[in-house]
Amino acid sequence: MIHKLKIKMILILALCLTLMPIGIFAGESSDINVISSGNETEGAVLPTSITGGAIGMTVDAKSAILIDAGSGTVLFEQNSHDKLPPASVTKVMTMLLIMDAVDNGQISLKDQVTISERAASMGGSQMYMEPGEQHDLETLMKGIAIASANDGCVAAAEYHSGSVEIFVENMNKKAKELGMKDTNFVNTNGLPVANHYTSAYDIAVMSKELLKYKKPQDWFNTWMTNITVGLPGKKQTELGLTNTNRMIKIYPGANGIKTGFTQEAGYCLSASATKGDLTLIAVIMGSSTSKIRFAEASKLLDYGFANYDSVKLAEKGEPMGTIMIEKGDPNMINAVAPEDISTLIKKGEKDHIRGELKFNKSILAPIQKGDKVGEMVVYKKDKEIARYPVVSEEKVEKASFFDIYLRMIRSLT
Repeated sequence: MIHKLKIKMILILALCLTLMPIGIFAGESSDINVISSGNETEGAVLPTSITGGAIGMTVDAKSAILIDAGSGTVLFEQNSHDKLPPASVTKVMTMLLIMDAVDNGQISLKDQVTISERAASMGGSQMYMEPGEQHDLETLMKGIAIASANDGCVAAAEYHSGSVEIFVENMNKKAKELGMKDTNFVNTNGLPVANHYTSAYDIAVMSKELLKYKKPQDWFNTWMTNITVGLPGKKQTELGLTNTNRMIKIYPGANGIKTGFTQEAGYCLSASATKGDLTLIAVIMGSSTSKIRFAEASKLLDYGFANYDSVKLAEKGEPMGTIMIEKGDPNMINAVAPEDISTLIKKGEKDHIRGELKFNKSILAPIQKGDKVGEMVVYKKDKEIARYPVVSEEKVEKASFFDIYLRMIRSLT
């Protein structure tokens, strides 16, 4: 009898303990040597500017900017908020909306898209598609990224939103979400039209967002490819697509993004390049010749790579530690990086940087996938310089009383 009473008392005590807060455990690699120069960002607005090292440098263009693609830090700017026509650099936003929709499962790059009369009627750079022919969405995206296809933009926009007009509304909505205050879109492709404008700064913002997706980088780095256009059963043509961005041929490490030209806009470019862990984005607007835009973008990239470096802290989805969720089902999950995390430094500063993972002291179920559960705190010597969120890898439901009781029983065996 006394023995049974003891067992009951132990079970009650154990059950009480299970209802108390449970600790949170970091993985073994919590001491990470990391580096950063920016504060935590608010939205996607570029967080900070360290342009002092570029005093005296000028760019032969109406406006320009150079940023670190990882942290968003501005390294150089010249009239970067001037509102100017962007020509086909507009298509950065068009591609971004499509990739967002692919990422959230709304559409697939394998989906078949029927070309409308409106899409087929576009002038300028195009894929020369006929009304009624079909292509998978990825083929249209290749045409946009490589050959700056205006017809491809309209077809992709109609498939995404149902009409070009609704898609343009979505472009402006996305611009607002990203903090692009110098921007108003009127069409999907940048063909000349009144009240269609953006700035070098805003182009850098949306280019940074687009580079978060890996698939477009395959298209940006394709110099030449072929597609078949025309209606089946009628005349079909093998069309060669040649990349309009010569940077991928002339600049070591160049890997994007988009060119643009109209008489009103001049020669424009959003160029990206990577060396080691550092990726830079240089934006040129309103150059007088194509040769000058590429040369000025190269000059900006040269400056950035000569003076700065970057360390990748984590890749998107990388486990950062294991945490225990109070009353959770499951009760142990991974904490992960929500995005690629990298931090910018001046060359030679790596030894002054350290980082720590700090998890919330108590996390009570339920929680959603992507909920913040801790932070990576970065220090330069003893000064905190940045914080990056760490999030739940999965959804956690609240465990039932029976589940908690079973865990208690198992803990006694």
